[in-house]
Amino acid sequence: MSGADDFDKNRRIKMSKKQIVNIINFIRDVEPRAKVDLVAPVRNQIDLMKKHNLSGTFLLQYDALIDPVYTDMLKTLDKEQFELGVWFEIVEPQCKAVGIPWTGRFPWDWHVHCGFSVGYTKPQREKLADVLFEKFRAIFGYYPRVFGSWFFDTHTVRYISEKYGLDAMCNCKEQYGTDGYTLWGGYYGQGYYPSRSNVFVPARSKDEQISVPLFRMLGSDPIYQFDYGVNVDNNENLVQGVITLEPVYVNAGGGGDPAWVDWYMQENFNGECLSFGYAQAGQENSMSWPQMKNGLEYQFALFEKLVNEGKITVEKLGDTGKWYKNTWQTTPASTITAHCAYDDSDKTSVWYCSDLYRINLYTEKNSFRIRDIHLFDEKMPDPFEDIVCTANDAAYETLPLVDGNRHSGSGILAGVRIFREGKEIPAGKMKFTDIGNDCAKIDYTDFEFTLNKEGFTVKSDSDFSLLYLFGKKGEYVPEVISCSEHELHLRCMQREYMICLDSGAFDCNFEIVDSNGKTYRTGCENGILSYAPAVHSENGKVTVRFSCQ
Repeated sequence: MSGADDFDKNRRIKMSKKQIVNIINFIRDVEPRAKVDLVAPVRNQIDLMKKHNLSGTFLLQYDALIDPVYTDMLKTLDKEQFELGVWFEIVEPQCKAVGIPWTGRFPWDWHVHCGFSVGYTKPQREKLADVLFEKFRAIFGYYPRVFGSWFFDTHTVRYISEKYGLDAMCNCKEQYGTDGYTLWGGYYGQGYYPSRSNVFVPARSKDEQISVPLFRMLGSDPIYQFDYGVNVDNNENLVQGVITLEPVYVNAGGGGDPAWVDWYMQENFNGECLSFGYAQAGQENSMSWPQMKNGLEYQFALFEKLVNEGKITVEKLGDTGKWYKNTWQTTPASTITAHCAYDDSDKTSVWYCSDLYRINLYTEKNSFRIRDIHLFDEKMPDPFEDIVCTANDAAYETLPLVDGNRHSGSGILAGVRIFREGKEIPAGKMKFTDIGNDCAKIDYTDFEFTLNKEGFTVKSDSDFSLLYLFGKKGEYVPEVISCSEHELHLRCMQREYMICLDSGAFDCNFEIVDSNGKTYRTGCENGILSYAPAVHSENGKVTVRFSCQ
């Protein structure tokens, strides 16, 4: 089945909402893990993009920037089709150029303490950024307008955006521990204006925002990526695998699997996005051309067809950033929906993100659960604002409420479930409706959610209870400060936040026996209030509003 031929099957594309693919390839000049031809991927990516008339972006790491084999090739490119920018992983020649000691094992080392900006002091971060931007200008005659890295600190972003100006930035997808980098609980896709206090969370006001949009990379599978590798009987948090649009991945779906690519393009660009649809394609050159060849060739041919049919736009990252800034002054809400998995028609997923929180609604067969809720506190400080990371890994996180990945264990797949008279209410076929004003309605037949920028409402024909079932507790589970009938006050990572009920009520001592005779006690553990009391509806309705203090 062709993804292009069936792109509109059972869907109606809302063409007023831009559907964007950014092809972003970044370039390194050293690969210590294997003997790889690093030039061939760049040359072949250029040829393939020219063949299919696709615009895109190349980002150069400092070691590639000082090697004429890349810069001479890139100087010849048509600026209307191709864009050049910088990739901010730190390398040995970059440190030497500004007199900073290099502590890596190789000239490029992925360990955080040496390979990323958080491993350096603020003055060092500024020097490393300056030498990168000035070297780029010396070679190409202008300062780069696009900037990317797997992750970067907030001070560096404030510094370069104010000194040099940027059209757009990009960073890694959500992941737990992959390659030593944990980015968890953030804006799940598309893009946002980051906070001046913490680049990993969106700002809520123009005064607090860095006015350069940041786009999440790699095109994550909206069904499987979030809890990929979770074992409900194992209480350890395992390093996540990868299921994304990257063309080197094929084992569990991914960009090297044509069937997965067809499905991903159909679901990700189905028009149910509230603001705009988005994905990043491409691959870094260190993965080698033989690994990425088949996946890129299939994807780029499909992209060309979808562009010609008016179903997607493939454009440079900087053009997307300029369009975003001209369209929105502050971060709009966005959604990513999937009405099926690539290999299972009985699974659905809705990711909703606003400038205050994210939520994931998930179904498998007829079973529903809220799989994730994290809150965004725009004043939450960057964990490396005044701290130099000395470890091999690092984490950026937001405020947890529901986490179907980290809270699963002890035989329980974590999530908020909906009960009535001891039975879970089954989910019918999922129907998504954009109702305007950054709001979405998701109908599951016997109940429905309305998601808005401040929280959500659940409605049903008769009363019900929301229960958060989770299998383990630890440092990532918030502590309760207080709980009343309508307010739950929490603390985590030294930040306080609230869940307020405008309809419905918290129950801090609730027990339920399901139809199989299994007993659930939520809200109390040995007489001590847990952070997850039950919520009972009021006239078949629960209205939740979030607040960060």
